Amino acid sequence: MSDRYIVDGAVVHCSCGSQSGVFRAAADRNIQINHKAQGNILDFQPHTNISSFGLCSSSSNPQVVSANKGNNSGLIPQPCRPSISMPWMNGKNNVYVGQAQALLSCSTNMCMWCGNIFFTTDGQE
Repeated sequence: MSDRYIVDGAVVHCSCGSQSGVFRAAADRNIQINHKAQGNILDFQPHTNISSFGLCSSSSNPQVVSANKGNNSGLIPQPCRPSISMPWMNGKNNVYVGQAQALLSCSTNMCMWCGNIFFTTDGQE
């Protein structure tokens, strides 16, 4: 996917999740593309801007570690509760949406549990 602007409804994925999630731009965002609010790098709050990714299989996640103590038959994934503490990386450095860089399809983030978070669609369709 070429570097396109991300808008509300884009599909986002975590490398440790069992399913894709949905990106939500800030609710009060006035800048739009195709009648959808445009995202910026500050739209990174779990459960507000980034939904759950189903089940987490990261061995860095304390819930996964706890659920798998004494389990020798394979990994038992646990409900995903994304833990993201920093803005998206690789925003458009010369285009601002509100007070922050525009979010691009090449933008990425990292969950505290070592999951790589990335976009699989831009939401513009």
